[in-house]
Amino acid sequence: MTQSVSLTAQRRTETGKGAARQIRSRGRIPAVIYGHGREPEALSISAMELDKALHGVSAESTVIDLAVDGAGVQTLIREIQRHPTRMSITHVDFYEIHAGEKITLDIPVRFVGSPDGVRNAGGVLEQFLREIAVEVLPQDIPHHIDVDVTDLGVAQSLHVADISVPNAKILSDLDQTICTVVPPRVEEEVPVEVVEEVEAAEPELIRKPRGEVEEEAAPDEQPEE
Repeated sequence: MTQSVSLTAQRRTETGKGAARQIRSRGRIPAVIYGHGREPEALSISAMELDKALHGVSAESTVIDLAVDGAGVQTLIREIQRHPTRMSITHVDFYEIHAGEKITLDIPVRFVGSPDGVRNAGGVLEQFLREIAVEVLPQDIPHHIDVDVTDLGVAQSLHVADISVPNAKILSDLDQTICTVVPPRVEEEVPVEVVEEVEAAEPELIRKPRGEVEEEAAPDEQPEE
């Protein structure tokens, strides 16, 4: 179940930002190892070797067999620092572990199957929890926690209490929601305002009595005698 990779490291005495820049310029990455009461020890590792070792694995839940100047020790990566824009690794913290001592760590969640509410009702699967905290022996560390969502219908959820992790104690809140199938989003139709055309009123034709018309047409004419 536990996934492990191997790395080699070298002890270093130079510390500080300037020394770290020089180490990186040589294709190596500054690192530190601590745990089990040991004083933090400065190391350096090959950037190329680290990229290759961590390719396709979850760094936080992968046991690192670290050879420090030839002496082997099992570790977990506690922190990876990256450059803010290039996202390249700039520093690594290793934590020493022992085979018979339980450790606490976060394990990533992986969904298995396609929810019934998505397949047959057009719902959408929303994920709320991406990692679950567990207490486990190093040899039993799972690479990920599989969560079967096949039977999940619309408006149904899975919680931490619904799952189990073999050989491990779950530390996350059991009431936490892992995922939910939400109903399909229905777009509301915006009512279109219908503007009724108003017929233009025809101008009113005022007809005057015939006598008035004749008088207006020839006001200066006198009646024949």
